[in-house]
Amino acid sequence: MGENLEMKPKHLMTDEERIRDFQRKIYLKAKQEKEYKFYILYDKVCSIRFIREAYRRVRKNKGSAGADGLTFEKIEENGIEDFLNKIQKELKEKTYKPQAVKRVYIPKANGKKRPLGIPVIRDRVVQMACKMVIEPIFEADFEKSSYGFRPKRSAQDAVKEIKKNLKNGKIEIFDADLSSYFDTIPHDKLMILLSKRISDNDVLHLIKMWLKSPIIENGKISGGKKNKFGTPQGGVISPLLSNIYLNLLDKIVNKTGGEFFHAGVKIIRYADDFVLMGNKIIKQVTDKLRNILTRMELKINEEKSRLINAEKTSFDFLGFTFRYIKAKYDRNRKFWDTIPSKKSCKKIRENIKTFLKRNNHWSANVVVDELNPKIRGWINYFTIPHVSYVKKAKHDLQWYLCVKLYRYYKGKSQKKCKIYKRAFEYLVKRYRLINPVKYETALCESC
Repeated sequence: MGENLEMKPKHLMTDEERIRDFQRKIYLKAKQEKEYKFYILYDKVCSIRFIREAYRRVRKNKGSAGADGLTFEKIEENGIEDFLNKIQKELKEKTYKPQAVKRVYIPKANGKKRPLGIPVIRDRVVQMACKMVIEPIFEADFEKSSYGFRPKRSAQDAVKEIKKNLKNGKIEIFDADLSSYFDTIPHDKLMILLSKRISDNDVLHLIKMWLKSPIIENGKISGGKKNKFGTPQGGVISPLLSNIYLNLLDKIVNKTGGEFFHAGVKIIRYADDFVLMGNKIIKQVTDKLRNILTRMELKINEEKSRLINAEKTSFDFLGFTFRYIKAKYDRNRKFWDTIPSKKSCKKIRENIKTFLKRNNHWSANVVVDELNPKIRGWINYFTIPHVSYVKKAKHDLQWYLCVKLYRYYKGKSQKKCKIYKRAFEYLVKRYRLINPVKYETALCESC
């Protein structure tokens, strides 16, 4: 695609193509000159082309309204161009100031709650425009061992690399997790890392304002200029900033000739979750890791972190369980197996249960339209050819759907619902509900 853009005259390019052309060029510049500082970037953030594309991407991601209550529907009702032109004017005149970030909490698997920060749509658009401009610069610097929140990289790629390392004998695993990482990133150290590549003070000022944005929770505002740590988990630019900061850890671990290198240790990281893998991980390695994180003002979550031998103890990472088991038909042979974790299987069942419990009187069409994306997304995530084994999990999910749909329609039988005894089969045949067991076969047939 990059070659096609080179051949295409600029006046024939769409806005999206011109942005991708700019990103490709700036990425190549950053890749070729590791010490180069980019000093003229703010004009791109202010460009209506970038702002319009940023709005399109933010709109595609959906998301709820921020602290001001303004929704996408309301913006489009009042006129998108007026909204975008106002943003551009504020950026050009340098009168732009981010609004307070709305804090909400979402439940975690362990019963605790994870804080999320939701900026207003206006701020999400500006953050996206800024992200589109600076992301290629830092992508050129990121290590290959990082997989989270990056273009053309995914959790599945990380899983493949872990399984490859396991087969190569790196069976000593330090499964690490950082305590409240997004809330503890030190602003001063992050800004130093940003300024090593960006010398445009207007762009750096934008980022600093987002870091210092006050938090609004239960009608009360806190933080603001007093904020010295954290970037709201939920902000558009937060994942990029988090990767920029932890790239420092990746570089230290991967450094040729360093302590980790001599110990034969590799790191696989997805956002703030990571594993160290080696033929043997000694105490000095984990002590060195803790020392590095302490200097970065980060802390390991000791409850979730552990050192194991993967041949003896299975471990979970990114929703997968990695285990070393005996072959079914040859008990003398063992192999590495990768399956959806119990927690992941429980989560999809809870999602289905919550939906069916909440919507007792919806039509079959609506039920199928709501369930299919959940089933499809779950299976697509866990199906990695030649890497993961999903067959049993699919059968378990099919059985669960049969039971839940039977009970769902039996509860509606007072309203003359006749299908509850064969609800799953009926919805699969008549309304094209996805059958987890036959999902891949159905895809092949449609192709």
